[in-house]
Amino acid sequence: MELPTQGALLHRDTLLKAEQSISRIKDTVGKDPGRLKYHFMAPAYWINDPNGLIFYKGEYHLFYQHYPYAAEWGAMHWGHAKSKDLVHWEHLPIALAPSEPYDLHDRGGVFSGSAVDDNGILSVLYTGTVIKDGTLIQSQCLATSQDGITFEKYEGNPVIPGPPEDGSADFRDPKVWKHNGTWYMVVGSSKDGIGKALLYKSPDLRAWNYVGVLAESDGTMGTMWECPDFFPLDGRYVLLFSPMGMGERKTIYLVGDMDYETGRFTWDTMGDVDHGFEYYAPQSFLDGQGRRIIIAWLNAWDWMPWFKDFGPTAANHWCGAMSSPRTVELDTDSRLIFKPVKELEVLRREHFHIGPTEVAPGAPIIPKYVGSDCLEIKAEFEMSGCTAEEIGFVLRGAGDGSQQTLLVYNTKTGVLRFDRTRSDGWSEGIRTAALERTGEEPLRLHIFVDTSVVELYTDNYRTAMTNNIYPEPASIALEVFANGGSANIASLDIWKLRSAW
Repeated sequence: MELPTQGALLHRDTLLKAEQSISRIKDTVGKDPGRLKYHFMAPAYWINDPNGLIFYKGEYHLFYQHYPYAAEWGAMHWGHAKSKDLVHWEHLPIALAPSEPYDLHDRGGVFSGSAVDDNGILSVLYTGTVIKDGTLIQSQCLATSQDGITFEKYEGNPVIPGPPEDGSADFRDPKVWKHNGTWYMVVGSSKDGIGKALLYKSPDLRAWNYVGVLAESDGTMGTMWECPDFFPLDGRYVLLFSPMGMGERKTIYLVGDMDYETGRFTWDTMGDVDHGFEYYAPQSFLDGQGRRIIIAWLNAWDWMPWFKDFGPTAANHWCGAMSSPRTVELDTDSRLIFKPVKELEVLRREHFHIGPTEVAPGAPIIPKYVGSDCLEIKAEFEMSGCTAEEIGFVLRGAGDGSQQTLLVYNTKTGVLRFDRTRSDGWSEGIRTAALERTGEEPLRLHIFVDTSVVELYTDNYRTAMTNNIYPEPASIALEVFANGGSANIASLDIWKLRSAW
């Protein structure tokens, strides 16, 4: 029997300490009425980027950036959960913890990365981060698991000790895939204020050769490309990344073609993955049904223009959550379509439906009993004959009007507005998106409400918008409205959603 190395023993002890920290507080955290009902959260404390998303041996695995000692960012660990249906998740032991000279630092740790199935071995590539003498050192590292639960760090780590000449000290978030028998890795970086995605290849996940710059900013697309993701989709390729320094845009996709001979990705279509305040670092994976699925972190960083802080939930010993899973499809014009996974329908319970109905100022049409902190809403507004200047919904309203979140479509400008200035006494800001619908084409909205998040889809799922709110538990009123005239609803379906936990 092979004895564990000193490094493996240290890693095991570090993981045990982290598990004990979570165990002491998780029952208290679970009683918080503000906890989300069907969006994934860590059992307690801090969570950010999704990592290592993979469909492995018939189950979905979700790893995530995790600090198991406080509801704030700290030395990064990898939390871990699995699911059979993308809705109900089972928490597993923390998978990775800082324990080695290349990842042991209170302002560093086991940063983001990805997972692959290497002949049955669940293998994860991550960024080890330390700071020495004030200098950031980021390297790419490997860990493997025989059982999909317990991981060992590769003794030859780091497998890529530092950035190439094309990059900089900001050198992180490896995403790995296989093409024609060769492993490829894209890593986010920057140089001279230009965001980049750097390409490597390997025969075995251990010996990596630098290929070159896969793609880079033209000077308008951010100073650093975090969490790059690269994948084929219906004969083309998609590059997702989260740019720093791109104003209000924080999740970008590029669609184009890949030349593996030159290692260059040439794109012709650009779009936003999500238009909301809180949707960052989306990562994709291919599931057993052949679907390309993405999940993102529901929060924002302090360098974003609208950042206030990470939210009031920290007072209750938790912070952060994951988005609902979305499928990614390629439209005929090379734009992307994002749809909530069909599995979410299992959460539906009481159903309220109305057929063609006029919506006019001061004439409520949704009964009070329909309101809830957990809803799915599908609405179709007829634009033919619409005289209203604005139409939309009041979400999570208080009976006295002191709290409300507004989702408003301006029929004159074609702009959809998400207004959370009166959501909870804490949230701030208005988010807008110019919709693509024109003329008499109906306005279709698909909305998911959970206790502290609203996810919206429209434009036939080409436009998504995700925002956090923190209303009181009693603020559950729901209204549909028209201002400055009337509008007709062709159909309105509302489901109360059960908790997934």
